[in-house]
Amino acid sequence: MAVSPGAFPARKRRPSAGSFVSPSLSDHRLLQSLLLLSQETSSLQPLKSILKQNSSSIVRKTKLLSLLLEELLRDPVPCLPPTAVLCFEELYILLQRIKTLIEDCQNGSKMWLLMLHESVASSFHELTADLLTVLDVFPVREMNLTEDVVELVCLIRKHCSETKAFVDPVDEDLKTDVNKLLLSIQREIVPDHSKLKEIFDRLQLRDSAICGDEIECLEDEARNQTDEKSKAHLVALIGLVRYAKCVLYGASTPRTTSRRRRSAADVNFPADFRCPISLDLMKDPVVVSTGQTYDRASISLWIESGHNTCPKTGQILAHTDFIPNHALKNLIAMWCRQQRIPFESTEPRERCNGMAANKTALEATKMTVLFLVDKLTVAQSTETANRVVHELRALAKTDSDSRACIAEAGALPLLVKFLGGEQPNLQVNAVTTILNLSILDANKTRIMETDGVLNGVIEVLRSGATWEAKGNAAATIFSMTGVHAYRKKLGRKARVIKGLMDLARDGPISSRRDALVAILNLAGDRDTVGKLIEGGVVEMASEIMEGLPEEGVTILEVIVRKGGLAAIAAAYHVIKRLATVLREGTDRAQESAAATLVNICRKGGPEVVAELASIPGIERVIWEFMGMGTGRGRRKAATLLRILRRWAAGLDGSATTVYSVANVSASTRIVLPV
Repeated sequence: MAVSPGAFPARKRRPSAGSFVSPSLSDHRLLQSLLLLSQETSSLQPLKSILKQNSSSIVRKTKLLSLLLEELLRDPVPCLPPTAVLCFEELYILLQRIKTLIEDCQNGSKMWLLMLHESVASSFHELTADLLTVLDVFPVREMNLTEDVVELVCLIRKHCSETKAFVDPVDEDLKTDVNKLLLSIQREIVPDHSKLKEIFDRLQLRDSAICGDEIECLEDEARNQTDEKSKAHLVALIGLVRYAKCVLYGASTPRTTSRRRRSAADVNFPADFRCPISLDLMKDPVVVSTGQTYDRASISLWIESGHNTCPKTGQILAHTDFIPNHALKNLIAMWCRQQRIPFESTEPRERCNGMAANKTALEATKMTVLFLVDKLTVAQSTETANRVVHELRALAKTDSDSRACIAEAGALPLLVKFLGGEQPNLQVNAVTTILNLSILDANKTRIMETDGVLNGVIEVLRSGATWEAKGNAAATIFSMTGVHAYRKKLGRKARVIKGLMDLARDGPISSRRDALVAILNLAGDRDTVGKLIEGGVVEMASEIMEGLPEEGVTILEVIVRKGGLAAIAAAYHVIKRLATVLREGTDRAQESAAATLVNICRKGGPEVVAELASIPGIERVIWEFMGMGTGRGRRKAATLLRILRRWAAGLDGSATTVYSVANVSASTRIVLPV
């Protein structure tokens, strides 16, 4: 990732020369390395819209340096004097700094570079002054250089003899114009479109795609900022560029994939990095009072929904304080960097992009939303509607302010008519926009109460044109179940349960996980568990254990724990599959399998225990898990083994025969109190 322009003025500490040129290099190789670097630097294009003169001037100087080095290599000095070697080593470092500064300016945000143009101009001047210092101490006489080379050194010195940094008045005027635009937006005055177009032309932000890249650069810069004032300024600029992008160039053509980043959905991530509730990669892992780790957003939603228990263990939480799991977060971040996956906590991003106190950004968002909703209202073609809905989808992803503005502007009734399957891309964009809007609690009520929205989402879940549309509809159901009353209402709808079941069975991995987390959340309500059992949730969980063992066993554990005898009866035939997971699954899957088997055996009676006991080698499996499993898993395994021993000894009150475990040798058996 490119270093932001904001970091330029702070670059005063220089790396040692040894980090660039090894002292063991010959004088000739030293000059060759310098020539190569100077040619690379001089081939860089000067900046086109901001700091044009500053960048052009320093590029010209590097071209002169290239000529100087070519002359020195054409008739090389047999042995460079020590002072010359030091000068060349310092020159290497200096060229690296020049190259880095130009590349950072080229790859960063144009808007932010404009805001910092004075300090960046000072950085260019500082580099020029350092170059002059090196040339002033360069031992021209000691090296017996030709007259042409001496004249070239004098020429470069003359070009470097600038007394102060050059601040282009054109850049200063442009910065003033941008700040005036921000001030007018803050005062709720819609900017003059012709003036807006003029400014964006001067910045060479001349189409929707370039503006989109500019927004990404500004967001990257905002995430890296520690100064709150600078961060607020960046957020205001993001709002301005987003507004101008829509107003000047129309909604952008939807991209199927990001130009820069991979998604966590594209790779299989380690099971320990997955939140037990959402089954997704944890961005902000926290530990609850029972010692279990969850993603902060998921466990917060669980508690806000009225639960007071740990989702994994079922224990009542002693308190609802969260302890950040920094060690795990660092491991996840390291893994994401290795996989080239962006890792950022959702909470800092929300603060970065939202910042409700930033009135300029908020007003820019309102103006953008109103413009898009008006365009959607009068859209005549499917292509135009798709572009506008895609723009709303992207905007609804950014922060709570945007979600509130979109819903308040009346977008939900307009989105309903695009949930049909005639245009697959439009359907995906519409349902995903609703999903993004549902993150805001106030919007959950709007979705439930706006005519046709919930039914439209359910229809997409059942018969969407693509798996992506169905998966995002399932994710919307999951989001809505965060409110207890809505969870009960959705759990009573047979269409919801059937749609989720079908998707969990037949969809691709990412869509199946969207359905499974929604089912898991619905199972948090005891009244809904009966509906899930009637809908075949136990059979579905059993079917997916082969491909998604953790997800299948986790759902089965919750269903058995809350479903009573009906769940036990339905789960009777999956005991052997649970035993297989106990033998071969991950730690988390083994833990859930052990807990589920304990509940089934305790509530199901001797017939269920006999079914488990009839599995060859089951005691050895349990015994091995007791030595290697998680803390909770070991406790559950010990309980399970105790149940088997009591059944084998006929001490459960109903067994009439004694069971002998032939597959476990006497040396491996343990004696447990009965």
